[in-house]
Amino acid sequence: MDVFKTHGAFSWSELVTTDPAAAAGFYSQLFGWTAKDMGEAMGGYRVVNVGETAVGGIMAMPPGAPPMPPHWGCYVTVDKVEPVLEKCAALGGKTLVPAMDVPGVGRMAVLQDPQGAVLSIMAYSM
Repeated sequence: MDVFKTHGAFSWSELVTTDPAAAAGFYSQLFGWTAKDMGEAMGGYRVVNVGETAVGGIMAMPPGAPPMPPHWGCYVTVDKVEPVLEKCAALGGKTLVPAMDVPGVGRMAVLQDPQGAVLSIMAYSM
């Protein structure tokens, strides 16, 4: 199964933290991951690999974000973002981050289920 093309599959994990470099070092030692810094053009985003396979990312807390502890989040692959957001709302959930394009990756959004759990969705273009 290609998780980047299968609607409903978990496809990516991402750490949002106050110190991406320290986190990358910690997880590299803990799990043997490699974390490639994508540079300032990508805001210092680091792509995490297990061997040659990209499995996630590490990023800094966004400027102006509300106070929150560092945390891991996950992405679920969808065919199209907007219909999923509409269905989420119809089922009692809500959109926390509206649909937006991620250059070279796809289109994403962040939703919240009726119980308060947060989940990111991505329609991959790669």
